[in-house]
Amino acid sequence: QVELVESGGGTVQAGDSLRLSCAASGRTFSIYLMGWFRQAPGKEREYVSSITWNGGTTSYVDPVKSRFTIARDRTNYTMYLTMNIRRPEQTAFYYCAGRRMGSDQYEYWGNGTQVTVTP
Repeated sequence: QVELVESGGGTVQAGDSLRLSCAASGRTFSIYLMGWFRQAPGKEREYVSSITWNGGTTSYVDPVKSRFTIARDRTNYTMYLTMNIRRPEQTAFYYCAGRRMGSDQYEYWGNGTQVTVTP
């Protein structure tokens, strides 16, 4: 089992930057891919970005490209998402997730961290 704990959320103003963290513990050696998802009020949860744990290959959903940066620290088993915030509409609950090699879905989820954007 892998446990994931997000941190770094809070209230920010449009134009600010914010860095979220996701600390992994447990059977971390089994992780192949880690990702960030978000759920805005009244909307479904959506994929934001992901990174392969060993190779560091990154992927982003189009709306956040050039504004968000995903990274991971293999020594500390922590993943990060640095966000350049633009609009209050980006208020959402952010979740991190992990997936094992060969799995077709994310199996491990954190409880999430709230990001609230004010004008």
